[in-house]
Amino acid sequence: MPALRTALLQSSGRLGSVDANLASLDGAAQRAAAAGAGLLVAPELFLTGYAIGDDIARLAEPVDGASAEAAAEIAARHGVGVAYGYPEREGDRVFNSVQLIGPDGARLANYRKTHLFGGFERDAFTPGEQTVVQAELGGIRVGLMICYDVEFPENVRAHALAGTDLLVVPTAQMHPFQFVAESVVPVRAFESQMYVAYVNRVGPEGEFEFVGLSTLAGPDGVARARAGRGEELVFGDVDLRFLAASRENNPYLRDRRPGLYASLG
Repeated sequence: MPALRTALLQSSGRLGSVDANLASLDGAAQRAAAAGAGLLVAPELFLTGYAIGDDIARLAEPVDGASAEAAAEIAARHGVGVAYGYPEREGDRVFNSVQLIGPDGARLANYRKTHLFGGFERDAFTPGEQTVVQAELGGIRVGLMICYDVEFPENVRAHALAGTDLLVVPTAQMHPFQFVAESVVPVRAFESQMYVAYVNRVGPEGEFEFVGLSTLAGPDGVARARAGRGEELVFGDVDLRFLAASRENNPYLRDRRPGLYASLG
């Protein structure tokens, strides 16, 4: 059973400069590939920046736009899968999205954030409506969500029931909510028996202070990789053998009684 070395790119890039952020993604993909990684994950809205006001709408692109083509070229040139956050335009609507590109440059999956956080996001974006979006990468079933989505246990459990092995979560986690990175994410990995790659922005940005602390949490609730508070590229392995053993020993999914939960709605 394969293992997938995963690189977490903790960076806020350059606000408002898609070209500069694509260049940063290119450099990180080169370093990730050199370290044997099969997947590179960048933060929420990495291609544009988060706190850029109306420029979000101006810089939004379709799922198959120029930036998607550039990201596909980066992935194929370095032979590494790439997941990156960006504002996606579809007609008059803008979504907070993450796209997963395969190591051959193929576009594998695109997810639109379903739970928007705060007034800025609700004003800037249309919420997505599809909870579980997955793709196969290196023999591993990869699921996608974004930031606030992972704070809803129902969301993560839906991925567990759909067979997600690695949940990729680009985020823009801000002060004073660092306990999400430190505690909530490892608990989500444990209670739903999967790996969770939670990849954050870092430092001041407009009215926000992003806390870093990107992590790859395992199904035992232990961090396989943990970044600090600065710009950083960290690595951790998604081990399907360990995951299978953990799922065999942990009874949560087997002991569920869905009939009792119908009232949750």
